[in-house]
Amino acid sequence: MNTTNQADLLVRNIDWLITVDEKRRIIRDAAIAVRNGKFAAIGKTTAISEAWRADRVIDGGGTVVTPGMIDNHLHSSFQLARGLADESNAQSFLFEHMYPYEAAMAEEDVYTSVSLATIEMLRHGVTCYIEPGNYFPDATVRAVMGAGMRMVLAASCFDQNKAVTGLMPENMIEDTGRCIAKTEELFDKYPGNYAGRLTVSASFRGMNNSSDKLILALKGIAQRHHAILQTHACYSYFTHDASIVQHGKPEIARLEALGVLDENMLILHAGWLEPHEVALLVKRKPTLVCCPSSSIHNGYGNLAVGMHPELMALGVNVSLGADHASSGTVDLVQEMRYCACSYKEIRLNPRLMSPEQAIEMATINGARGAGLAHRIGSVETGKDADFVLFDATVSEWQPLYNPVSNLVYCATGNTVKHVFVGGEQVVRDGRLARVDQDGIMREVVKAGERITRRLNMKKVMKLRWPVE
Repeated sequence: MNTTNQADLLVRNIDWLITVDEKRRIIRDAAIAVRNGKFAAIGKTTAISEAWRADRVIDGGGTVVTPGMIDNHLHSSFQLARGLADESNAQSFLFEHMYPYEAAMAEEDVYTSVSLATIEMLRHGVTCYIEPGNYFPDATVRAVMGAGMRMVLAASCFDQNKAVTGLMPENMIEDTGRCIAKTEELFDKYPGNYAGRLTVSASFRGMNNSSDKLILALKGIAQRHHAILQTHACYSYFTHDASIVQHGKPEIARLEALGVLDENMLILHAGWLEPHEVALLVKRKPTLVCCPSSSIHNGYGNLAVGMHPELMALGVNVSLGADHASSGTVDLVQEMRYCACSYKEIRLNPRLMSPEQAIEMATINGARGAGLAHRIGSVETGKDADFVLFDATVSEWQPLYNPVSNLVYCATGNTVKHVFVGGEQVVRDGRLARVDQDGIMREVVKAGERITRRLNMKKVMKLRWPVE
C-alpha cells in the first residue's frame, strides 16, 4: 500500500534543477517537496508527485532552479552611494567619498539603503548575505528581516582613527572599549531570533584602522559564540603597503602573528598577497571572498594579481561578494561571470575558473563562509528550503543546452522569477512579497535628497559633462 506524505509546498515540472549537492546532481523534470521550512524530498516529478501531496503546488515548467545564493560581502548601507565614488583609488574611495557619505547618514537613511539592498539581492536570487557592519545595526536588522532574507550581522569596528591611510570622520571615531561593547551587545540581543534567519559575527572593518588589542578581543568574542570573524584585507597595493609601514608585516602575516587566522575567519578581497602568505592561507584555510565588480570598477588589481583559482585548487574556500553599489551592480549572477571571465582573460586560459566553480562560489562556498553550510547552500533533503526559480523562457537563457553555462555566461539576476527562504515565498514574479517595494523606492528618492543636502556633492561626484 502506497503512503502519501503531506508537504507544505510542491514545486513540480522543473526543467532543470541544479542541486549543488554532494554529487553535484542536475535533475531534469524535477520536483521539490517542502515541509516545515525544509527540503523534504527532491527528485523526478513523477516520483515526488506519487509520494507527496500539498495544498500549494507550483508549476516549475520553463524554469531553472538553484539553491538560494549567498553573498559573502555586501555593505548594504552603501546602497544609496551609486555614482558617488567613481574613478577613485583605494585611499580616495574611502577617505574622500565613502567615509564622508557614511558619516552623513542618519538611522532612517541606513534603513532605506538596506531596504533597497534587500530588493536588489532578493530580486537577483540572493537569499542570505554577510553584513560587514555599519553604525545602525538595529535598522539593518529591521529592513532585512522585514523582507524575509537571511543575514549574518556585524557591528562596524575601527579603533585606530588616524593611520597611514587617512583620518576617519569625527562622528565615526570610536575607541577599543566601545567597539568591543557594541559587538557583545549584538551577540546578547540577536542570536535565536527571527526563526534562525539572523546570525551574528564579529568584524573589524579595516586592518590598518584596527589595533592588535581590538582584533584579539573580537576573535575572543567570536570564539565564545562559535561565530565567524571578518575583516577587509589585501584589497589594494595601497592597503597592503600601508600594513608593512605601520606594522612591519603584510596583512595576512599580521593575522597569523596574532594567532587569529583559521577556518572561522572571513577575509574580504584577499588579492594582494606575499608568497609566504599564500602558504599561510593554505595552512589555516580561512574563507576568502572575491569581489570582482568592486576591483574592476576601481582598478584595485585583485583579479590581476589575485590567486583565487590556485587557492581553491589548494583547498581554500573562496566565495563571492558584491561589496557595494558604489561599484555598480549588486547582482551575484553577474559577479559569477565577472570572476570567471576576468581570470580567463588575465591568465589567457579558457579552462580557468569553470562555470561550475563559479556557481559553487555563489552557493555552497558562500554557505561555508557564513558558517551555515549545514543549513543552506544546496538543495538537499533536511536543509532549509532556500531556492530560486529563474525564468528560462526569456531570450538570454535560450537555447538551453547547458543551464550551468547559461546561468554564468548569459543570464543576469533580472531573470529571477520566484525566490523562497525557508519555504516561504519572498519574491513572486520578480517582486518582493513581504514589503511595499514601490513605497521603498519612493523613500529611496527622499533619502538621496537628504544625503545630497548633507554632502559637498561637487567633491564626491565627478560629473565631467555640463549639467543644465
